[in-house]
Amino acid sequence: MITKSKKWPLQEAKNKFSEVIRKASEEGPQTVTKHGKDSVVVLSVEDYRELEQPKTSLVQFFQKSPLSKVEVALERDKYPCI
Repeated sequence: MITKSKKWPLQEAKNKFSEVIRKASEEGPQTVTKHGKDSVVVLSVEDYRELEQPKTSLVQFFQKSPLSKVEVALERDKYPCI
């Protein structure tokens, strides 16, 4: 489950990498900053898979689309492309 991320300055994240990994697994994503700006996020494989997994199938996506209510007349070109 993805929750609020803790921020780690790059040098501290390097020095405490094992802790960053442990916290990512137990507490959620951990943001690493570089020069005070967010740079990368370390997250558990479970959180990554949750983000990677589509919420709906492609068919469901198109069925929910506003374009699914629009009728479109398509014609096929009878002449082959050269």
